[in-house]
Amino acid sequence: MLQKTHRFIYCSDTGWAVGSEESDFEGWAFPFPGVMLIEDFVTQEEEAELVRLMDCDPWKLSQSGRRKQDYGPKVNFRKQKLKTEGFCGLPSFSREVVRRMGLYPGLEGFRPVEQCNLDYSPERGSAIDPHLDDAWLWGERLVSLNLLSPTVLSMCREAPGSLLLCSAPSAAPEALVDSVIAPSRSVLCQEVEVAVPLPRRSLLVLKGAARHQWKHAIHRRHIEARRVCVTFRELSAEFGPGGRQQELGQELLRIALSFQGRPV
Repeated sequence: MLQKTHRFIYCSDTGWAVGSEESDFEGWAFPFPGVMLIEDFVTQEEEAELVRLMDCDPWKLSQSGRRKQDYGPKVNFRKQKLKTEGFCGLPSFSREVVRRMGLYPGLEGFRPVEQCNLDYSPERGSAIDPHLDDAWLWGERLVSLNLLSPTVLSMCREAPGSLLLCSAPSAAPEALVDSVIAPSRSVLCQEVEVAVPLPRRSLLVLKGAARHQWKHAIHRRHIEARRVCVTFRELSAEFGPGGRQQELGQELLRIALSFQGRPV
């Protein structure tokens, strides 16, 4: 028997997930922390130039109709081993993008050590299945730049238990502090899918529960034109100051932020 799916839509103004119009939970909502969306992070001209420069290098066919370009160390996540051979850093055209990220609250001190460009196309039936990114090597924040067309990031959670729902808020989160609305409905976690609309040229940050507890995916139906996604990942605490692999982390950062890279 197919599991029922209740669709909610993430509202960046409030930080809540709100029941969609066709859902049994229209008008009901729950807080959805850990998502930050910055619209118009790059200009149209910058977008065109970034994609032009990416297209100067070869794209490799990947899974589920995607093409990719990787700038990062070679990693065996199952054995928790990595090699720096062949890794020359992030590409030069990302230097300004990374600098600009650090100007935004919530992205202070973000120093990416890996960049992955993914090319989606409706003709190839491109998609990506629900997954959680590794947490041994990659750190707290996942940052993705959405280029060429809008799409939807679909998020689901396999945890047992229920989510408590309130009437959907119409105000910003600050206005809700003094007026907590008593939950009056609930929905099974496993039956919920949260749609996060990603406008063209927007920057998405996932952290906390959205990074570690909710799997993210891109469905085929949400790829209506060519889309290029540029994902940046920072190091986990194990590779940071005071971590067990601090020295390796410092070496990876030195290479990455030289911005001399070609796809590996």
